[in-house]
Amino acid sequence: MSNIPAPNDLVLIAFIPSPRDLELARLLGWYRIPLRTAPKVVAVDHLAFYQPTSFGDGHKWRIEYFAPVLGHELVTRAELFTDQVDHPRAHEEYFKMQLGSIQELPDVVLAEKWKRLTFLYTTGERLLSASTIDGLGVHDEERQVLWRALRERAQSEQSYGAQDLPEMAIDPEVLALLGLGIENASLGTEADD
Repeated sequence: MSNIPAPNDLVLIAFIPSPRDLELARLLGWYRIPLRTAPKVVAVDHLAFYQPTSFGDGHKWRIEYFAPVLGHELVTRAELFTDQVDHPRAHEEYFKMQLGSIQELPDVVLAEKWKRLTFLYTTGERLLSASTIDGLGVHDEERQVLWRALRERAQSEQSYGAQDLPEMAIDPEVLALLGLGIENASLGTEADD
């Protein structure tokens, strides 16, 4: 069954470091995005994967694959890769993007020359009609529609926040058992901005 993006679907073009990472996404049904470098909005309808030089001469600098996004959650690298608990980034947080089946685009989207691309928002219509990476850009009134969709997604994803949580003192002994310091003994309504 094909899940081709609808014209107004929100699509995130994401850098996929290697063929191994693409195969992991295909087999495990998820893609990871480090929280520290993640785009502002990850609640999208589809991911499409930009392939760098590591994919070899016949497949580098292009987008060949996409997948519907079924959901996302915040996890640590150790939770993603249970066999790598000693990895230097084992305790760093990642968005685990849960994916439907990875599919080939009807037409490959090429970079006319090398592009440094990490994340790029576009629409389903642009993804399916673009022949080059430059064609993914959203302009004019279509840009307003895209940004409105991104804003709405961001607001619905952040429908709760620290300001909505009640003041709660946590026993320092409990924090010590959890490996947290005394400086974290109170979780309240103050923002850390």
